[in-house]
Amino acid sequence: MKRISSLFLVSLMSGATTLGAYKLFIEKDTSKNSIVTEAPAFYGKAVGLGAENIDFVSAADKAVHSVVHVKNVSVRTVYNPIMEYFYGTRGGGQQQEQIGTGSGVIISEDGYIVTNNHVIKDATELEITLNNKKSYKATLVGTDVKMDIALLKIDTDEKLPYSTFADSDQVKVGEWVLAVGNPYNLNSTVTAGIVSAKARNLDTRGIQSFIQTDAAVNPGNSGGALVNTRGELIGINTMISSPTGSYAGYSFAVPSNITRKIIEDIMEFGNVQRGILGIEGGELSSKVSKDMGIKDTEGFYVSKVNKNSGAEKAGLQVGDVIKKLDNQKISSYAELAGYINTKRPNDKVQVTFVRDGETKNIPVTLVKNDIIITELKGLELENVSATDKKKYKIDYGVRIKEVNNERLKQYEDELVGSIILNIDGSKAVDVETVSRLMSNKDDSQGTSVQLILKNGQIMRIII
Repeated sequence: MKRISSLFLVSLMSGATTLGAYKLFIEKDTSKNSIVTEAPAFYGKAVGLGAENIDFVSAADKAVHSVVHVKNVSVRTVYNPIMEYFYGTRGGGQQQEQIGTGSGVIISEDGYIVTNNHVIKDATELEITLNNKKSYKATLVGTDVKMDIALLKIDTDEKLPYSTFADSDQVKVGEWVLAVGNPYNLNSTVTAGIVSAKARNLDTRGIQSFIQTDAAVNPGNSGGALVNTRGELIGINTMISSPTGSYAGYSFAVPSNITRKIIEDIMEFGNVQRGILGIEGGELSSKVSKDMGIKDTEGFYVSKVNKNSGAEKAGLQVGDVIKKLDNQKISSYAELAGYINTKRPNDKVQVTFVRDGETKNIPVTLVKNDIIITELKGLELENVSATDKKKYKIDYGVRIKEVNNERLKQYEDELVGSIILNIDGSKAVDVETVSRLMSNKDDSQGTSVQLILKNGQIMRIII
C-alpha cells in the first residue's frame, strides 16, 4: 500500500511538472491588446467519421448565441423617368428608404461584431438583434472592401456571448462544420456540412482563398459564422455559388485567420496593413510544366519579380518554384495569397523553393503594397495614393509613374501622373490586378486602356 501511495505521489508530481513546463515554455502569450479570443490548440481526435459520432448540439448551442441579425437601413434617391424622357431633366428626385439584412458574429464580450462589408454597405443606420431578441444601434468601426469584412460595435452593460477564433490553416477537407446565420430573416438557423475544399480561388476582386463547404447557406446568411464541431469560428460565410440566388450545393467563407488579421489591423492601425512578396506567376500542372520544360508539377512558378519588393531584395528569380511559405505547403496561387493575407508589411516569411533542381530556403521581408511597381507595355505603374483617390473621386486605379514605351514617349508629359481605370474592360484595381490581367494577354495584340488625365479628362487609348 505504501509503495502504491509513493507511486501515485511521483505520478502527481510528474504531471504538475509537465503542466508547469507547458505553461512556462510552450503556451502562447495571449496577453497582447486584442479583441480577438483564440481557441486553444486541439490535440484530440474525433471518434469515427460518421455524423452520428459528432456532437452537433454542443457546437450549435455555442454558436447560435454569438451570431446576430444585422439590419442595414440606407437611403437612395429615385428620379422620375417621365421627367427625364420628356424634359431631359431628372428633377429633384425622391428619397426612398431601403432595408437590407444579414448576419454577424460577436467576437468579444463588450460588443465587437464582425460581418461582411456588403451586408453594411451604404448604411445610414445599423441595427443589431441578438439571439435573445434584444436590439441595439451599431456603429461602424472599419471595413476592408477587398476582403469583404467589416467590424461593428454595440454598447451594452451586459457581457455578451462571443465566438473564439480557431486556426483556419488547420481545418481539414472532409471535416464536419456548421453554418449559423439568419437566412430569409429566420433567426438562429443552423445547417451542417463538410469542408469541400480549401484555398478556393473564385477569381474575385480581392479574396482568392475561400473555405468551400456544402453546408446550406442562403441570402441573409452573409456575415454569419462557419464553426467547427467544437463551436469555434473557422470562417465568415460570404457567398454562395448559385444560378438562382438560392443555395445550390456550395458556399464559401473567408477563413478565420484572414478575418482575425483584418480585425486586428483595423483596431490597431485604423486600416488594413497589406504585405506582399512581390512576385507574379502561376500554379504548375503536368501540362504547364511540360510546356515550360521543367520537372516540378506542383508549386507556384515565378514568372516575374517586382521592382522594390522583398522578393527582389532576397534574391528570388524568374523560374523559381515556390513549395512552402514557412511550414505552409504551396501548390496554388490561392494558397500563396491566402497565407500572405494573414501577414503585414515587414513580417518575415521563410520561402522554400526549387531552383535548377536544388531546394533552397531564404527569408523574405514583406513590403507594403503601395511601393510595388509593375509594367504595362512600357508603362511603369504604381498604386493610386489616398490623395489622388480623393482628388479624382475614385476608389481604385493605378498611376502611371514612368513611360518607357518609345511609341508613347511623345505623350510622356500628359501620361505621367494619369490614372488607369480599366484595361480591356476589366477594372485596374491595383498593380497586382494589372499584373494578373496582363499575364494572360498576348503582347502582340493591342490593349484598350481607359484613364483619367491630370486635368480630370477621361479618355481611352490603345497601346
